[in-house]
Amino acid sequence: MPTKLIYEDLSYKIIGALFHVFNTIGWRYNEKIIQKAIADELAKLNINYQREFYVAIKYQGKKIGHHYFDFIIENQIVLEIKRGRHLLSKDFNQIKSYLKTSKLKLGILALFTSLKVKIARIANIY
Repeated sequence: MPTKLIYEDLSYKIIGALFHVFNTIGWRYNEKIIQKAIADELAKLNINYQREFYVAIKYQGKKIGHHYFDFIIENQIVLEIKRGRHLLSKDFNQIKSYLKTSKLKLGILALFTSLKVKIARIANIY
């Protein structure tokens, strides 16, 4: 029996928005410009999001660091945007750290390449 995807409908809408942005502006802009286009597309779809979301990292009640997530969508999904040729292990480690810190169930890692958008869905196992 196939397993159900986490936040399937919302994920498909987000991924559709990512492809629309890529098809419209491509990949040559820096990540901040791509993020602004994604934010505009999410707003058109009436999807609630927060950009550059700040989260403190604590150890025994003391702040020892912080993260800035590219997007938190509907308070359910972390969306991280990258540009380049390949997703790297550090990109996966980054979003896994975001999921652990936020305790959210799903992360989407989107890489804008010269040919397409590569998507990775990462479930929180922490």
